[in-house]
Amino acid sequence: MKEKSEGGGYLRADQIDLKSLDEQLQRHLTRAWTMEKNKDKGEGEAEQRPTNTATRQEWEIDPSKLVIKAVIAHGTFGTVHRGVYDGQDVAVKLLDWGEEGHRSEAEISSLRAAFTQEVAVWHKLDHPNVTKFIGATVGSSDLNIQTENGHVCMPSNMCCVVVEYCPGGALKSYLIKNRRKKLAFKVVVQLAVDLARGLSYLHSQKIVHRDVKTENMLLDKQRTLKIADFGVARIEASNPHDMTGETGTLGYMAPEVLNGNPYNRKCDVYSFGICLWEIYCCDMPYPDLSFSEVTSAVVRQNLRPEIPRCCPSSLANVMKRCWDASPDKRPEMDEVVSLLEAIDTSKGGGMIPGDQPQGCFCFRRHRGP
Repeated sequence: MKEKSEGGGYLRADQIDLKSLDEQLQRHLTRAWTMEKNKDKGEGEAEQRPTNTATRQEWEIDPSKLVIKAVIAHGTFGTVHRGVYDGQDVAVKLLDWGEEGHRSEAEISSLRAAFTQEVAVWHKLDHPNVTKFIGATVGSSDLNIQTENGHVCMPSNMCCVVVEYCPGGALKSYLIKNRRKKLAFKVVVQLAVDLARGLSYLHSQKIVHRDVKTENMLLDKQRTLKIADFGVARIEASNPHDMTGETGTLGYMAPEVLNGNPYNRKCDVYSFGICLWEIYCCDMPYPDLSFSEVTSAVVRQNLRPEIPRCCPSSLANVMKRCWDASPDKRPEMDEVVSLLEAIDTSKGGGMIPGDQPQGCFCFRRHRGP
């Protein structure tokens, strides 16, 4: 059943028929690429092509302008490469649907739907704290892609997303590098503000990211944080009961998500609170607990990461409000932005390094890089 949203203009997720959209997209691209091939071969059928037929979606790239370079990351279903598109440095996310016979039709259909969903969400976004989407292509016919070693054929079960390249890498890696010396307090707040602004923008577009974690945040040359990876993002349903399922990553998942209950954008707010703790501490939440232990403790015992005693109360209070067990008590992200922007970083503030238990850097001006 379809309904119009009430009040806030939120769209019901069940109004978006990803399977139908995917099938239409597949038919369109198959027809477009077949026509293009026929034109190149000079076959008579190509001359019958209607002159008003659109050959590309607005988000579809021209594969001839893409050069794929070295692998920079590996994922469950593919790889991320450095590349160049039309003269611009880019990151290329290649999603492998698997060779014929190696995955069921249901699995491939699910992957195609996830890819189409990511493109549908990402290509409409425009914000300095959201990774810029450049384009994508869906494999339905063999594509010739340039590499530094010449042209290679892309199989029909491969597709790619092209986005801006962020040379600073993942926020997670940056935090790991600074695990011992920690980050200057003003850097902590700057990164937190960037993330909060990006999430506030997504929520203003009625988008719930659903997998907010430091691995999905990238840094550019100026250390500006940019939200990436919209593979599980969803248009927010007007009725939270329409959004269920354990979507997210262990340690960052809100209690209602872990418990399989309905959820809304406030699950992102919870995850932000965990990220804020991680940015401040340069450490991992619950490193020694199993999935079942974390699930039980977070849901039933209200387990949260331990906030260091030297953490300024202005920052600690934001963490606590964001990871409140009740979604209704968590602030909206635009309020979080205001709270963080109001923090005075001129006096510093910081953590006690593990190898210096006798010292506290709460009011030291210099902390970290």
